[in-house]
Amino acid sequence: MNSTRHIPFSILYVGLLLLLAACAPLANTNQVQLQPTVTINPSFQSQISPLPTVPEYRCGAWSSNNAPRPNSTITIYARLTRDIAGVSGASANAVVHFKDGDQPLSQQTTSDAGGFVSFHLPLQGRQPVGVPATVDVTFTNFPGGTLQCTPAFFTPM
Repeated sequence: MNSTRHIPFSILYVGLLLLLAACAPLANTNQVQLQPTVTINPSFQSQISPLPTVPEYRCGAWSSNNAPRPNSTITIYARLTRDIAGVSGASANAVVHFKDGDQPLSQQTTSDAGGFVSFHLPLQGRQPVGVPATVDVTFTNFPGGTLQCTPAFFTPM
């Protein structure tokens, strides 16, 4: 009677053993490939990229309101600097780039002691709502020659 109780368990163990053997991978089919060793030459770190030189004269322009109403008047500001000090006495002019064409601003102005200039710009509905416009400001008549600033921008809302 004891031997009959062991037969179902023996069959179960043999079945599990066969199932385990069937799921095992075949020998030598999935060997790990060794990766090559990477070496870095210490002189690599001494090869530093040169830093760009900072220009002696720089300028930038911005608007008093980046999202004006279509018929409002905004002010375009610009500043000319040498190193970080403002450059006085430089002439500046500005051109607005509307969707339908360019419009030079008639006021030519001279930079103050801080290097600042300003231009009044009545929009008068000339730029469609949601369409960005840019304004280029150029400084002349200073020791650095002529310099065009990073443009100012606005988008009527």
